[in-house]
Amino acid sequence: MITYNDLYEALRKEKYSEILQILPKKFVEDVALYFQEKKTFSEKEQDLFSDIAVKNKKKLENAVANFKELLRIRKRKILNLAFVASEVGISKKDFENLLSFEKDLFEGIVKELEKAEKGLSDTMQGQNFDQKNKLVRFLENVPEFLNFEGEGIGPFEKGEVANIENEVADILVKDKKVEVIEDD
Repeated sequence: MITYNDLYEALRKEKYSEILQILPKKFVEDVALYFQEKKTFSEKEQDLFSDIAVKNKKKLENAVANFKELLRIRKRKILNLAFVASEVGISKKDFENLLSFEKDLFEGIVKELEKAEKGLSDTMQGQNFDQKNKLVRFLENVPEFLNFEGEGIGPFEKGEVANIENEVADILVKDKKVEVIEDD
């Protein structure tokens, strides 16, 4: 059974330590049970303004605030751990200090960081570079025409510059109506 002092001590240790602190496996369940018992006790208290009722209500409010602060600090540490793990790997010691829901959070963050890193790497190597438009200069007057979605484009005058979809630009280049200035 967890007490207010146990919760406060867990928060104090987490706050003043660089590494993620070890918590009991059923810590969250024990805290939930503690909150439920305190809430039930407060509701049974007949005189809402008695000293005991006020103290218990305040103790419950402080315990909830401490628990939220503890989770916030742990989430920040998990984010830092995930960042380090995505860059250089993680030691088993750090991973063992995570609660089960924190392990899921950690693994999800690491996967997303690795996915983003792979996307960046692919883009830098040109493997995932999706060019949609080309900057072209018209070599002659071109009346309005429809693109592949059926939307009207133009009209364009000789010498005019426009940013046009790749497929349309390729057709216009083939017909010698435009020259490509730059691919977007």
